[in-house]
Amino acid sequence: MSVLRRNNVQANGLGPGERAMVFAHGYGCDQNMWRFVEPAFRDRFRTVLFDHVGAGGSDLSAFDPAKYASLDGYASDLVEIGRELGISDGVFVGHSVSAMVGVLASKSAPELFSDLVLVAPSPCYIDDGDYVGGFKREELDELLEFLDSNPMGWSQTMAPVIMANPDRPELAEELTNSFCRTDPEIAKAFARTTFLSDSRDDLDGVTARCLILQCREDVIAPRAVGEYLHRRLPASELVVIEAEGHCPNLSAPDATVAAIEAFLR
Repeated sequence: MSVLRRNNVQANGLGPGERAMVFAHGYGCDQNMWRFVEPAFRDRFRTVLFDHVGAGGSDLSAFDPAKYASLDGYASDLVEIGRELGISDGVFVGHSVSAMVGVLASKSAPELFSDLVLVAPSPCYIDDGDYVGGFKREELDELLEFLDSNPMGWSQTMAPVIMANPDRPELAEELTNSFCRTDPEIAKAFARTTFLSDSRDDLDGVTARCLILQCREDVIAPRAVGEYLHRRLPASELVVIEAEGHCPNLSAPDATVAAIEAFLR
């Protein structure tokens, strides 16, 4: 099976040969989460959407627990997609855990992307000494145990926390439904890869220009994480938008688009 079918790759906007902008979704989601952001760039880029293996319209049978036990497995897929499409000097836009997938891919194949847009990123979710990731290890262990024992309950409990914006319950409902559509065993495996990964050392040697885009309030990726990334990535810009929650691509798409456009100008 081709990588384009395996990862349900969809290209829009300008044709082959034009500069590409690749969008990668976060945990428990799929490419549909970019529907309010990606169309804004079709007049200037060849926009590319895809689903990580195990999500959305990807080939679920291609999910290899050993390969995807680390973010390197997802990064290798991204590199494969980029090379299959002939991408060079492109823009990568990654949400949440996919921000670090983009960082890894850019180091593995620096010719693919000259600009990285990291939306609500975190290189490590666990507090460690002076580093503030947002969670204690025992808290994450409890969350993962909850997911193991009750995937539906986990989704219904966590989606409103992750999304925030309690005055817009439809957003949390969409995220809950997205979580629940994911195969439970794949969801459990990807959760461990996401929340237990530590990509801090991988920030060394990143040559791409980076936009670190954070929400004013985000319990998953707090402000301290964005400031840490800004310090570690020399060619970076930190922008905090007036939004809450971990999914500004859904809750604040206009502000997200504006921040990306300003960065690319």
